[in-house]
Amino acid sequence: MRADPPRGGQGSDAVSTDRLMVGVSGVRGTIGTTLTPAVACDFGAAFGTMLGAGKTVVIGRDGRTSGPMVRNAVTAGLLACGVNAIDLDIATTPGVALMTSHLGADGGVVITASHNPAPYNGIKFLQPSGTGLTDDDAGKLKDIWAARQFALVDADRQGAASSDATTHAVHIDTICSMTDVTGVADKRFKVVLDSVNGAGCIVTPMLLSKLGCEVVHLNGEATGRFAHPPEPIEENLGELCAAVRKHAAAVGFAQDADADRLAIVDENGAFIGEEYTLALAAAFVLRKRTGALATNLATSRMIDDLAAAAGCRVVRTPTGEANVVEGLLREGAIFGGEGGGGVIDPRVVPVRNSLVGMAMILQQMAETGKTITRLVADIPRYVMIKTKFPCPADAAEKVAAAAREAFAAREGASFNDADGLRIDLPEGWVCARASNTEPIMRIIAEAPTQQAAESLIAEVAALARPFVD
Repeated sequence: MRADPPRGGQGSDAVSTDRLMVGVSGVRGTIGTTLTPAVACDFGAAFGTMLGAGKTVVIGRDGRTSGPMVRNAVTAGLLACGVNAIDLDIATTPGVALMTSHLGADGGVVITASHNPAPYNGIKFLQPSGTGLTDDDAGKLKDIWAARQFALVDADRQGAASSDATTHAVHIDTICSMTDVTGVADKRFKVVLDSVNGAGCIVTPMLLSKLGCEVVHLNGEATGRFAHPPEPIEENLGELCAAVRKHAAAVGFAQDADADRLAIVDENGAFIGEEYTLALAAAFVLRKRTGALATNLATSRMIDDLAAAAGCRVVRTPTGEANVVEGLLREGAIFGGEGGGGVIDPRVVPVRNSLVGMAMILQQMAETGKTITRLVADIPRYVMIKTKFPCPADAAEKVAAAAREAFAAREGASFNDADGLRIDLPEGWVCARASNTEPIMRIIAEAPTQQAAESLIAEVAALARPFVD
């Protein structure tokens, strides 16, 4: 049986899930409690202070109902420090990232809580390249915010607010410039798309239409009132699976709220697993080019198998898009991403991009004549189990230490503590790490069989329980 994950206690040591999360991935909190207009304005002022008066920032948001409030508050903080703000309105995270570099801005801001539920929102800060902040810059921003050391300017030097409506067109043109548009369009694929009423609602059907697809669009209005939890995992995608079967579609695509993650449903209406998004895209890339690939420590071994078959190497990094991108750029990798459905093609912009993933997979289908089921069958198969549970801030290191001690004598065990702890064994691997964006711990295991993966999860869950109960 699959082990139950440890549970947080209910007494004085219970985990609070309502705290402001501040880190390299940005800021996330719940609206009206931890993420208030004052907090958002202060972070805008902190970013403006870090950049300096006279600089320019682009700012976009997903469709959440709290988005205009948070955007306006962040913008107020930027303008108060003499920084110009260009409003992109509702846009995907990769779209905002692309426009940050396209417009030559000094930084970018995305108002999104990604796959988190509707009560959350967040603020993600970008470098001029469109990538997330480095650890050093994220630390500097946090220090400015915590100290309230804002470089406010007088009335004559206030920043200027403006808007730009070209994000979607620029994004589509960039993707199409490296896609065989005619080859895909000739196939006239029928696609069911679930944009979960998020930022992908506007640009994604435009791209798919340009690729000649017949699109059945579910949850296609960017209201931010999510039709189901926005994380694109199997339990949330029953409507999409049913629609693929109903419409006899070639494929189903699911996005999260800011459209940086992609999940895939095959032509039979079966969810194939979010890890396959990156694997299928990597298989496509490696048919065209060779070079290093970059991914995090919690991503499936499928990408290692694909790279080895092509004579390429995989750069493993700590979890978090910023870490994967840093490794990708440092090692000159041609492609990268994360196993939760995040595809990164640096030729577009070095951030996760669901639209890039769709274009790659559709072109792979067009060129090979294979269905999603057949493409999946070409990739070595593993079973991955992911669990998560509330976790006190100081528990992660204790769990990692206990797991290292327990597995130290296991034959063939190797350890990587760059991000929590990953234990590689002959029969599979397991990792335990604290989330960068939520007050939780994740235990993930992968092995050739369900039983072996469940056994690894159970072992680490039992070790974790004393520290989180």
